[in-house]
Amino acid sequence: MDKIHGGQLLARALRNEGVDTVFTLTGGHIIGILDGCVQEGIRLVDVRHEQTAAHAAEAYSRLTGKLGVVAVTAGPGVTNTLTAVMNAQHSGTPMLVLGGRHPIQQEHTGGLQEMDHPQLFRSTTRFAATAWETTRLGEYLVAAVRNAFAGRGGPVFLDIPLDVQTSLVANTTPLPEHYRSTEPSGADAATIDEIAELLAAAERPVLFAGSGFRSGGAKALVALADALNSPAYVNAGARGAFPRGHPLLGNRTRSQAFAGADLVLALGVDWDFRTGYGRKIAAEATVVQVDAEPTRIGWNRAAHRGIVANPGRFVEQLVAHATIAYEGQREWTNQLQAAEAERLAMANAEADAPSELVSPQFFGRAIGDFFGTDSIVAVDGGDIVATTAKWLQVSTAGHVLEPGPAGTLGTGPGFALAAKAVYPNKRVGIVFGDGGFGFHGMEFDTYVRLDMPIIGVVGNDGVWNNIKSFHRMFYPDRLVATDLGRRPYHDMVEALGGHGELVTSPDQLLPALERAAESGLPALVNVHIDETFRASSNYSG
Repeated sequence: MDKIHGGQLLARALRNEGVDTVFTLTGGHIIGILDGCVQEGIRLVDVRHEQTAAHAAEAYSRLTGKLGVVAVTAGPGVTNTLTAVMNAQHSGTPMLVLGGRHPIQQEHTGGLQEMDHPQLFRSTTRFAATAWETTRLGEYLVAAVRNAFAGRGGPVFLDIPLDVQTSLVANTTPLPEHYRSTEPSGADAATIDEIAELLAAAERPVLFAGSGFRSGGAKALVALADALNSPAYVNAGARGAFPRGHPLLGNRTRSQAFAGADLVLALGVDWDFRTGYGRKIAAEATVVQVDAEPTRIGWNRAAHRGIVANPGRFVEQLVAHATIAYEGQREWTNQLQAAEAERLAMANAEADAPSELVSPQFFGRAIGDFFGTDSIVAVDGGDIVATTAKWLQVSTAGHVLEPGPAGTLGTGPGFALAAKAVYPNKRVGIVFGDGGFGFHGMEFDTYVRLDMPIIGVVGNDGVWNNIKSFHRMFYPDRLVATDLGRRPYHDMVEALGGHGELVTSPDQLLPALERAAESGLPALVNVHIDETFRASSNYSG
């Protein structure tokens, strides 16, 4: 009878799930998994650090809506993914970590990299288990996948002993089919009617889409704002859902809008530190919160109407409801648009102010102009990313790849890697703080090896600026571990075979970025920016 090994059976199950790419760093305990992927035609993308591979798996899921998968070897290979798994958990991203594991016959003998990995992952995943039987590998996989796509979604973990991977089974071993929901959940007609009436009656409505709003509802979100003539705001994974320059898209007035609103439609929003815990919303405002994850509704901020549904599908249902319309201009909307224009003018004035080095506002504006509306941009840093995000022009939902509420540094190289793997013909970039670059800058070697012309830009002020500002507020005379120095990161990338440039004045920045693009190589533009003190609210309520 024709036989296949367990790794191929697993890869066949992955292919049935729609997985076409697995991110990895090779190791002896996953040779069966890797060989199975080769035999089943699944692309393997290998990196220099397992954390990067796991970040790439998360970004793959965000960009495609499919299961992101990372395969890593046992022990330290598995533990190196833990930070990325935590990041995906906070962001509600479906992804699967496949870990190698010592052979069953070596259990409790002190074999190489012996470790009971699932115990470590149970607090950071929706499912963590060991696949003990080769013939049941498909069943183990679909059990993990069902959990990965439940609610908003989240990470899952499955380790597979080496002898389970390499044992032979019949080529006809069956695999589960039709094992999970594939349609996003909506709301019932009565609920849609009720929310439509609330929106139609509101005088000062605000639409706000956040982490749990996926790309499927982007067109409907714009149509709803247009129908209501209502200001709309996006953050986290919803960035790009509105085309840049749309007159109803707010970028700098969200707190003002919350303070004056009489109704807020919160779509996949986390009321956490990024959104002021919902406390900036007027006390008398009605909050309608829609989320696929039931536990997010009413978290930190009361929801007068809490609806468990996919936010994108819910908005599509609302738009199909013909009674939602507002004729004429809203004074409320006009006031916020005027405030947006005023604050943008102030930011432009700051960007245009004379500066010996490059000011953060000038940096952000130039980056926004360079990447334009049709790029994919990963952001990896603290203050420089917060500034730059307001200037980005990306106009596709999910194509600003930010780490999410975990605030993880080091996400950029993996996120950009996945973006280039999924969209090889798009311009893909990374905006780094110099602190962020230090985590996984070595992945430029991966880009060179895989011929991926990703363009990185470092806002280099030589310090951990976000933390230095915070430290200075408490202990101004005893700053410690906050200075890095301005290092020649561009030389490192050039030495690896890429393109590198140093920028020390504003007039040099855009030409350097254009040369980086024209090089056709993985590139890093190292920009010396001004160090600025700014009081941070990330650590307080």
